[in-house]
Amino acid sequence: MASADSRRMGNDGGGGVGGAFQPYLDSLRQELQQRDPTLLSVVVALLAVLLTLVLWKFIRSRRSSQRAVLLVGLCDSGKTLLFVRLLTGLYRDTQTSITDSSAAYRVNNSRGTNLTLIDLPGHESLRLQFLERFKASARAVVFVVDSAAFQREVKDVAEFLYQVLIDSMSLKNAPSFLIACNKQDITMAKSAKLIQQQLEKELNTLRVTRSAAPSTLDSSSAAPAQLGKKGKEFEFSQLPLKVEFVECSAKGGRGDASSADIQDLEKWLAKIA
Repeated sequence: MASADSRRMGNDGGGGVGGAFQPYLDSLRQELQQRDPTLLSVVVALLAVLLTLVLWKFIRSRRSSQRAVLLVGLCDSGKTLLFVRLLTGLYRDTQTSITDSSAAYRVNNSRGTNLTLIDLPGHESLRLQFLERFKASARAVVFVVDSAAFQREVKDVAEFLYQVLIDSMSLKNAPSFLIACNKQDITMAKSAKLIQQQLEKELNTLRVTRSAAPSTLDSSSAAPAQLGKKGKEFEFSQLPLKVEFVECSAKGGRGDASSADIQDLEKWLAKIA
């Protein structure tokens, strides 16, 4: 059996750091062996604080690496004009894009931090492909809805929103989520409250039909996430991620050159930065 001296030499030889702290560790071990309740309480409290600080730093570092804000939605919902307005404050004629656009956005808050705005294509054949590419880096998702065309597009909006929510819920760090009810300058635009109610009804229907559909033949695929609470009518408040609504207008109400009504969107971005 090895002697105490040889064991101590083995520990000291394990590395410079271990040798430097060995006297302290030996002293701490002796103190603890006395089973002083007060000392044990202090040590436990210090360890708890240390572990909390380490965990907080880890979470914050992961969160800080997610700086992208994805602008998603159907074609012609006004995503690209919102993108331009947030970056420049100016109006610009836009057209349907088949690729993404990204730029640094300086948040209007006391910290003056930057986010990366990414405008994703809204075309049906492209939007899920681009969402898949960027979703892991998303700090937030802004789902843009055309409030004026909402009544005739509600089923298409709900279909795409269903997929975006499912994808967002599957991420380890679920992004902040905003539904921006755009084009409020148009007379026939629906309110955010009405849009929320209609989407909840449509998503509830989709949830039922999707769960009733035959399962995939690929047995290795993971079970899809479930929207809301089973046995209850769907509401956004049931989701593990917080979904908020704002009303906005990228174009403005007094012609193309007028200022946009996007203050609530800017405040939300400042909050989540």
